[in-house]
Amino acid sequence: MNGSDSRPLLSGENARKEYIRRINLVLDYIEGHLDGDLSLTKLASVAAFSPFHFHRLFALFIGEPLNRYIGRIRLERAANRLTCDAETSVTSVALNCGYSGSSAFARAFKAHFGVSPREWRARKIGIGESKWCQRKGNIWQEPQGKVVYNYSSKLIEWRITMTNLSETKITVENLEPMEVAYIRHIGPYKGDEALFRELFSKLMRWAGTRGLIHFPQTLMLAVYHDDPDLTDENALRLSCCITVPAGTEGGGEIGTMKLPGGLYAVGHFDIASEQFGEAWKGLCSLWLPQSGYQVDDRLSFEIYRNDPDQHPQHHHIVDICMPVRPL
Repeated sequence: MNGSDSRPLLSGENARKEYIRRINLVLDYIEGHLDGDLSLTKLASVAAFSPFHFHRLFALFIGEPLNRYIGRIRLERAANRLTCDAETSVTSVALNCGYSGSSAFARAFKAHFGVSPREWRARKIGIGESKWCQRKGNIWQEPQGKVVYNYSSKLIEWRITMTNLSETKITVENLEPMEVAYIRHIGPYKGDEALFRELFSKLMRWAGTRGLIHFPQTLMLAVYHDDPDLTDENALRLSCCITVPAGTEGGGEIGTMKLPGGLYAVGHFDIASEQFGEAWKGLCSLWLPQSGYQVDDRLSFEIYRNDPDQHPQHHHIVDICMPVRPL
C-alpha cells in the first residue's frame, strides 16, 4: 500500500495492529524531524496511507488532530530547550523546533503556555540565578540531600544521599547506540506496575517466539518521550523496549527504533516501586545543578537490571539514564 492508496481500509484485530505500527512510524518520524517537512502529504507517505485515510486514523488512534499534535510536540520541545539551555537565543530555539521565525513562535508559545518564551525562561531558571535545568522534579522546592564527588574513580563519579533513598552512585558515561524493539503506550503510567507488566509481557512474548531474548545481553528499558511537567498525562508517551540486533523488523504493535549513544548521566538505584519519582528527583534536582552538566535533547530512559520478584525486598535495580552535555 502506498500514500495514494484508496482501497477500503482493513478490519479486525490484524488491521488495528497494522494501523498502530504505521502510526508509530509517524510518531518516530515526527520526533526526529521537528525542524523538517511535517506536511500531511509527507507523513501520509511515511504511514503508507492516502492523506485522507491517514488524517482520520491519526486522530482516531492518538486522540488529537495531526496539526495540533505536531504543534504541541514542537512547543513542549521548545519549552524544555528554553529551560535547559539559557545560552541559546529564543530565535534559535524557534528555528530548531520547526518555526519560521521568532514572532510566529512567540504567538504560538503564549497561546499554549500563557506566557511568552522569555517569561517562561525567566520563571523557570531565574534571571541571574541557576542556569541548570531541573526536569522531572519539583523546580520550586530544593530536594533534601547531599552530593559528594569521588576524585579517585576511573569514571566521573558522584554519590548522592537523600532522605528517602539510600546512598546512590551517579556516573557520567558514553553509552553506545542501541537498537530496540518497543511497544508503545499513550496515557498515564506513573506508579502503574500492572501497565508495565502487561506491556513487557506482550513484548517478551513477541521477542521470545523469534529467538531474540538472550539474557544478560538483552536489556529491558523504558523510554520516556515527554516531560510530565509539561505534557498532560493523557498524552504522555511511553515505550517499553528490549535491545535487539540491528536490522530486526517489528510487526503489528511492535516497532523498532535506534536510541542514540553519547554522554549520559547514569543513576544506579536500588529502589522500591514507589521510589521512582524520588530517584528521578535525586538525579535531576539534586545532582544536576551541582554537576557542571545540562540536559541534552536525546531521550531519557530506564534500564532494568533485575526481576524485582526475585529481590529479597522486591526492589528494582535500575539505571536511570539522562542525556547530558557540559555547560
